[in-house]
Amino acid sequence: MYSINCTGALIDLSIPKVMGIINVTPDSFYDGGKTFETDDILAQAEQMLNEGATFLDLGGYSSRPGAAEVSQKEEMNRVIPALQALTTTFPEAKISIDTFRSAVAIEAAREGACMINDISGGQMDDAMIGTVAKLGLPYIAMHMRGTPQTMTQFSSYEQVTRDVLGYFSEKIAEANSAGINDLIVDPGFGFSKTPAHNFTLLNELELFQKLERPFLVGISRKSFIYKTLGSTPAEALNGTSALHSIALLKGASILRVHDVKEAVECARLVSELKGAR
Repeated sequence: MYSINCTGALIDLSIPKVMGIINVTPDSFYDGGKTFETDDILAQAEQMLNEGATFLDLGGYSSRPGAAEVSQKEEMNRVIPALQALTTTFPEAKISIDTFRSAVAIEAAREGACMINDISGGQMDDAMIGTVAKLGLPYIAMHMRGTPQTMTQFSSYEQVTRDVLGYFSEKIAEANSAGINDLIVDPGFGFSKTPAHNFTLLNELELFQKLERPFLVGISRKSFIYKTLGSTPAEALNGTSALHSIALLKGASILRVHDVKEAVECARLVSELKGAR
């Protein structure tokens, strides 16, 4: 099984881990605008850590379809003060920075981030892969076509799982060549993919084990869940938990979630189930 090195701390992924989402954005699809004040950020982080989150993923650029462009300066202004508050208050917390910009990654690493989560897998900043290698941090590379503003135009595939696996075969080779030691792949549920594509990817998710890299699943409260159920993001927790269990059974190493307690419970139950075989 897999482990990753987060600034000297070895994280064993043989038991799946949970990553709590902290968005300092006004327009994220589920929790936009809820976490701008420092006290709110710290309260959310404390709750997530107490509920069992191994990682906190801090982002200042909404990547929902059609989200507004955010300047690098604005992204920095959102995430760096939040990161400073988090690392001061919770010095043992493992904080990932959700950014596709190498300059933001560098500054975040200076302030104590231990992982880079890049929705573009280096496609939106040519300096990112080399930067991550120099920083020596674990790197989450996600599959996406286009940008958050344009990705809905690029949702045509010959066979979605095969195409995404092909992308990651190339990405793994690129990361290896650059000297990135800890690469985590993220199929990119909801990014340049239709609901049918998302369900196909989930149904065939065990094929990602062939990449011989840990993989992260980010499906929390996404539209392919709540639209299928005829509900809303606020009502999508039960559907999310059901699909989290399937992702874990198919080998997911990390769940990226809004609701830590429920995801931790899924991971514990599925681990117990696997151990009972």
